[in-house]
Amino acid sequence: MTPRDLTVPEERHPEKAHRPDQAQPRKPAWIRVKAPSSPGYKATRDIIRAQRLTTVCEEAGCPNVGECWAQGHATMMIMGEICTRGCTFCNVATGRPQALDPFEPGRVAQAVAELGLAHVVVTSVDRDDLPDGGAAHFAQTIRAIRHRSPGTTIEVLVPDFLRCGPEALETVIAARPDVFNHNLETVPGLYPEVRPGARYFHSLRLLQRAKELDPQTFTKSGIMVGLGEDRQAVLQVMDDMRAADVDFLTIGQYLQPTPKHHRVDRFVTPEEFAGYEAAARGKGFLMVSATPLTRSSYHAGDDFARLKAARAARAG
Repeated sequence: MTPRDLTVPEERHPEKAHRPDQAQPRKPAWIRVKAPSSPGYKATRDIIRAQRLTTVCEEAGCPNVGECWAQGHATMMIMGEICTRGCTFCNVATGRPQALDPFEPGRVAQAVAELGLAHVVVTSVDRDDLPDGGAAHFAQTIRAIRHRSPGTTIEVLVPDFLRCGPEALETVIAARPDVFNHNLETVPGLYPEVRPGARYFHSLRLLQRAKELDPQTFTKSGIMVGLGEDRQAVLQVMDDMRAADVDFLTIGQYLQPTPKHHRVDRFVTPEEFAGYEAAARGKGFLMVSATPLTRSSYHAGDDFARLKAARAARAG
């Protein structure tokens, strides 16, 4: 089953352009979180610093960093702090990255062991400067974690490998991650202004191909809302993901990192998120997380256990 027609050019919808310097809506009570300060948060931070690692929790300004780090959960961001893309929603720096650190996979594995993680999420910046987009580095990191912590399950949140051959994805899948995650981020009509360096149908095909290469790997993808999309466009993305056999969908509220980034069009209510979750479950996803504070790696370990249980229940 093919997700719509992957050979056609991307659609261009006449959504209103959103200038970042326009005043954005006032942040509602349901999106506010406490500043991190717990002993667990500080212990996690110390381990990350000692291993000289980067986390997407800090680089992307995740609102859940206090909660997750208090529990010893951190999402590792490999291959440096500088991205070769310039997405207007993202707070990670754009520029020319440094050479890969061959010792980084080992340091990530050491941090995973010290944190005692049962489940770890590994993500990265986009590395369009590398012939394989960093696929081999992902595979090395997976193998290093498995060697150091054989009982830890591994989730990768990968870039789109847009400028690479099919062997890039094959390299990652061959390393056997437990969960393969690649975020579509937004509806296709907003790609030109939100994710200009990416291609919606390429990302969709990447997810579909990952499942074809290893049907036992759970596939996962997520989008943000509040960027200017409408409900029908979100429902269409759900249909596209299901056609690509995506198992797990996450939907969260977009938050503007700085005044220079894409502005928040509106804050989606908890009731609307509940409606999206109900719609997604009706479309057949094994797992759905749709709340204002949902992020790709939020509660990832607990969600992985639920994924396995949902698959077993469906198979039985």
